[in-house]
Amino acid sequence: MKREKKWVPPGKNCGLCGVKTCGEFLTLVRKGKKIPEDCVFFVKDRGPVCVAAKNKKANVKKTDILGNKFDFILDPLPGEISARKIILPFRPDIVERWKIKKGDIVVGRPEGAGCPVQHVLQVIKANKTTGVLDTWCVGPRYSRDAKVFDVEAYHMIAFEGIAEVVRKEPQFGRRQYFLPGFCMMNMAHTGVVNMVIKKPAGLQIRVEDIRFL
Repeated sequence: MKREKKWVPPGKNCGLCGVKTCGEFLTLVRKGKKIPEDCVFFVKDRGPVCVAAKNKKANVKKTDILGNKFDFILDPLPGEISARKIILPFRPDIVERWKIKKGDIVVGRPEGAGCPVQHVLQVIKANKTTGVLDTWCVGPRYSRDAKVFDVEAYHMIAFEGIAEVVRKEPQFGRRQYFLPGFCMMNMAHTGVVNMVIKKPAGLQIRVEDIRFL
């Protein structure tokens, strides 16, 4: 029990525990409504896997798993689960035929970019005309016991979120290396920055034409 009182969540605000933020999760732990093991990053024998959110910037790595440098990390918009991921299934017509809508869970692999990882996504908005889905990346535990639409393969169209600068600020019209905060492979992506808006939470950006280079 002494270890659990000192434990802090990692500050990723991934939503995999069922609440939106690590701060909210820690409050529920203190109230006895959650236990540390409900966090997927909790390791009983070693305590927390990474540091609390307030210390995150001091420990940000500047290279990905392959040693590639990236300019910024893409974090969630305020109050959201993850950075927004906009996708287009290889069969766009299934969005209309399957009646995929806001709140639904879809799974598939971003084959258009060559990523080997299957992603579990929650739909924010579904366009029945184009088949484009605005989503959050939520992970398998978040979707447990939910109805899931398996689209199998999709193109990554864009990402949108708050830029946490590591080397360079995002610049409009420039292709830059960035790391989606939820990337399970810790692999730098590239994309063309086509929106930069200063907000109280930081630089809200949109990145399109996603490629691994």
